[in-house]
Amino acid sequence: MLLTGHESEVNTCKFHPNGETILSAVLWNTYGECKNYAVMSGGHKGAVLDAHFSGAGDYIYSASTDKNLIIWDAKTGARLKKLTGHQSIVNACCPCRDQSKALLCSVSDDKTIRIWDTRKRQVSSVIKENYQLTACTFNESADQVIVGGIENLVKVYDLRKNKLLYTMSGHFDTITGLTLSPNGNFVLSNSMDNSLCIWDIRPFVQSDRCSKTLTGHQHNFEKNLLRCSWSPNGDRVTAGSADRNVYIWNAYDKRILYILPGHNGSVNEVVFHPNEPIILSCSSDRQLFLGEIEP
Repeated sequence: MLLTGHESEVNTCKFHPNGETILSAVLWNTYGECKNYAVMSGGHKGAVLDAHFSGAGDYIYSASTDKNLIIWDAKTGARLKKLTGHQSIVNACCPCRDQSKALLCSVSDDKTIRIWDTRKRQVSSVIKENYQLTACTFNESADQVIVGGIENLVKVYDLRKNKLLYTMSGHFDTITGLTLSPNGNFVLSNSMDNSLCIWDIRPFVQSDRCSKTLTGHQHNFEKNLLRCSWSPNGDRVTAGSADRNVYIWNAYDKRILYILPGHNGSVNEVVFHPNEPIILSCSSDRQLFLGEIEP
């Protein structure tokens, strides 16, 4: 199914945790005719580069080139809070899974990681880096934040001490997306070196933390921040690609299961439906596709 109506390229898309709503700055009903019912407007003054639902699906968090993050009401699309503090483009944000903590992390071209208490408007902690950062995620318990950027490294910080725990190397170009696996044991990264890596972030891992490297998709001169994601059961992964196709891999044996055409521009993000064998993709062609795959 094709969803149209955007006036500019679509950089991010997500399913609501219950699978009934699609987020892409416009809110759509997933089932039936997929009509949009709200537009998140009057908030950002620049392109939205990343957006996520909260764990319960009540709120939406967005990051933008206007240096701000915004918290939205997921039901109405109304702006609730603006989070200010970054001094440059906010490339990515991610809420923690533990809803009792109400934490949001963000990374920026200003070379900082910021941790926000979403019940307040101010930042709760800031970690300074030496290079621009383009991707972030929490671990399962939200006591660590995992980040990546133009340094080509995946870094894990202990938030209790604001201290670097360890660094994972394996990519050879900018990291554009990071996503925690459903079981919380692994992190998936997408990089401009045209590879996906699966990292083992469990404590006390003795061997190389890069457990798998997957290839097939492409990045190009556009340098878009192409994201990546896991299927709900963790047996498949997917990523955006500049060659206009949607790629889906088997996470265990690294096989490409699907290469799905249809878009006319770079595919910037692909996500799995939480309950159904459906994927959602968004693109620089201003369109979203809902596609069905084998369960």
